[in-house]
Amino acid sequence: MEITVVVLGLLVVLVVVAVWYSLRWVRMRKNGGVSVALRWRPDSARAGWHLGIGRYEGDAFAWYRVWSLRSGPDRVFERHALEIADRRDPIGTESYAVPSGSTVLRCESDSQEAIEIAMGPGALTGFLSWLESAPPGRRLPRAS
Repeated sequence: MEITVVVLGLLVVLVVVAVWYSLRWVRMRKNGGVSVALRWRPDSARAGWHLGIGRYEGDAFAWYRVWSLRSGPDRVFERHALEIADRRDPIGTESYAVPSGSTVLRCESDSQEAIEIAMGPGALTGFLSWLESAPPGRRLPRAS
C-alpha cells in the first residue's frame, strides 16, 4: 500500500511539472516569444545547444530556457552590446539541436562572453530588424 501511495505521489508531481512547462511555453509563445537555441562558450568543445524562447523587451533580448523552473529570463542581452561577428548554417549534428531551418549567428559583446544564437528564418528576420532598429550611429557589422 505504501509503495502505491509513493508511486501515485510521484506521478502527480510529474503531471503538475509537465502541465506547468506546457503552460509556460504556450504563454511565452503567445506573448511574442520565438524559438531560439543558444550556445555560450562556442569555442569550447563541450559547449552544447540549449533550447529556449527569446522575447524582445525594449532594448533587451531575454532568453528563457525551456527546461528551467526559473520564472524570469535565464539570459538577457542588451541591444547596444550585441554585435554579429559571423553567420553560418548549422554543421553536422547541430541541425538536430537547433530549430528547423536555422541560421547560426555568432554574437560578441564587450561585457559578455561570445555566444551563438540559432533561429529559423522568421525569427532571424525579426532579430535582425530589432538589432538594426538601434539608434543612429550604431555600427552593425554583417547584420543583414
